[in-house]
Amino acid sequence: MDAYDVGLVGLAVMGQNLALNMEGRGFAVAVYNRSPDKTHAFIQRAAGRQIGAFLGLPELAAALGRPRRIFLMVKAGEPVDALLDELAPLLDQGDAIADCGNSFFLDTERRSQRLAACGIGYLGVGVSGGEEGALRGPSIMPGGPREAYELAAPVLRAIAARAGGEPCEAYLGQGGAGHLVKMVHNGIEYGDMQLIAEVYDLLHRGAGIGTVELAGVFAEWNRGELASYLTEITACVLARVDEGSGEPLVEKILDSAGQKGTGRWTARTAIELGVAVPTIQAALDARALSTRKAERVELASELAGPSPPVPLSRRESGDFDAAAQALYAARLLTYAQGFALLQAAREAHGYEYELGEVARIWRAGCIIRARFLEDVQAAFAGAASPIAPLRLPLFRDALAARHDALRHLVGMAIKQGVPAPALAASLAYYDTLRSARLPASLIQAQRDCFGAHGFERVDRQGTFHASWGSDPDT
Repeated sequence: MDAYDVGLVGLAVMGQNLALNMEGRGFAVAVYNRSPDKTHAFIQRAAGRQIGAFLGLPELAAALGRPRRIFLMVKAGEPVDALLDELAPLLDQGDAIADCGNSFFLDTERRSQRLAACGIGYLGVGVSGGEEGALRGPSIMPGGPREAYELAAPVLRAIAARAGGEPCEAYLGQGGAGHLVKMVHNGIEYGDMQLIAEVYDLLHRGAGIGTVELAGVFAEWNRGELASYLTEITACVLARVDEGSGEPLVEKILDSAGQKGTGRWTARTAIELGVAVPTIQAALDARALSTRKAERVELASELAGPSPPVPLSRRESGDFDAAAQALYAARLLTYAQGFALLQAAREAHGYEYELGEVARIWRAGCIIRARFLEDVQAAFAGAASPIAPLRLPLFRDALAARHDALRHLVGMAIKQGVPAPALAASLAYYDTLRSARLPASLIQAQRDCFGAHGFERVDRQGTFHASWGSDPDT
């Protein structure tokens, strides 16, 4: 072969599947992995395909057509910087590198500026869909220099998932825009997974409904407005039986969930931008508490709960309709938080993406794909920008019809002592935003009382201070 069309570095499962996807779309792919054993194993898997393996980065770079397109699928953080130290000196002006891992968007900004000085275009490309998506078509969220994007775009569009005949891929703007959008995607994913887990727990532990029956419930929900990838796989997971015991496999799995960092980045970025994402934060806290298994086992017999606990009957669950409506409402509120964060980040960092376009490329391939995203895309496309998500009729009207169901479910969880932090946080977010007046006035007064920070008034302009011991306002 005279020259390969594409280079790919990193052959963990995602990297392997992405290489196979590229080759399946007509691109000749040169691959490299720092572990020769993994490279050899992959080449055996890819036998007969237009995929060539190279045992060194210089050999990979030399084998590519000009200008070069090199895609990275390596662990975020220091490994990316170490790889760039080796790779950049081997490239020429006009070449493009696309980081397709879960890098923090500000790291991508830094790397992009560094490589721009060498004339190399650096893209931060969010890729969502898991192992299957990487092979068959993920949702792709690229950002970075426009020239580098145009070079990589034919590959990205070809390998992306399709929805309505369109590739779920779009240029999102300069710098770290692509990785920012992927980070928020992952934050929404954290929240949605926690909401589903809480509804399952409430119906299973609270109402005593068996796991296998609940598998059927989630499968039925996936045929309606709750249709989504996460609803679909929840039904599959709950239906899986452990071969050894004959019991539901999920009940044999340790109740301790880890995380890789993108959820924390979402929460941290939201704090820095002054955006509330309480459902996502509650999901992070829930995972952190889940890892304290030994402590929870000890405290289970020491800490008091509701006395007596109030059981959730099938009648009170509304034959699952109330739970479905509550989950839909909480899911909408989680997406609203994510889109509000995207809007604030766009303004703070000068990114170019449109929220409707983000919703469009999330419709297929990615983990948070859901049927209602088509409606979300249309809602943002037809709205003045910027606009608070909950002001869109799609969100406002759906929540007006369902917030009572969410209140009911959260109330039952509290009465039973079954934790539902993400459901409760979603409801609190909704109630806070519909409150014309909040007790933050008291917080302003407290801060002025102990720290003389001053306060604003509703009836006069300016900043004021009071002598809280005795004197009137001054």
